[in-house]
Amino acid sequence: MAASGTATAGLVAAALFAAGCSTGGTGVEDEGAAPSEAASRAAPVPSAGDAGHFTESVDAVKLLMADPKVSPRVKADLRPCAKDSYPVDTSYAVLTGNDTPDVIVNVLTCGDAVGMGTYVYRGSGKTYENVFSVEEPAVYAAVDRGDLVVTKQVYAKDDPVAEPSGEEVSTYRWSAGRFTREFWVRNEFSRAVGEGEVVASEAPAPSGN
Repeated sequence: MAASGTATAGLVAAALFAAGCSTGGTGVEDEGAAPSEAASRAAPVPSAGDAGHFTESVDAVKLLMADPKVSPRVKADLRPCAKDSYPVDTSYAVLTGNDTPDVIVNVLTCGDAVGMGTYVYRGSGKTYENVFSVEEPAVYAAVDRGDLVVTKQVYAKDDPVAEPSGEEVSTYRWSAGRFTREFWVRNEFSRAVGEGEVVASEAPAPSGN
């Protein structure tokens, strides 16, 4: 009787092992792994060609200097702040639906880090095309959930650099081969309180770049 029980247990164990190794099964993992192990399996690493996956840095300074759409004024002011450190912020994001991440470049001043220009480059093979640019004082671009958000500080006559009177925020979305402004808001900062009170103005009708 004991031998029969042992044989039966062996058959059950063998059946369970075979089920775990069959097509579509994962054996012991089907019973639930440790949280960290499950999380690592649930988040596969994207390949280098996947859209939105950062693959290679771009030399933003060379990109700007070779771009005929960048003004001579910005190029003349684009100098290292210390040694080979340029006042350039570079971001990578999928904004235009391209397989290659787009490159967002902000050019700043060395002393006060005030924006001088912002640019978006769309990759095509090994080349990049300037598809958006704004060259105005105190402008800066960022990415918010797939949209391009451009902020421009607004200064009154006697405003110090660190204390603008307000800001204008424009949200752009890629459509029909160009960036189109979808939303706009103007915030005016009150000087009556410490943190500043924000008053939002009405948005104008959408416009293309």
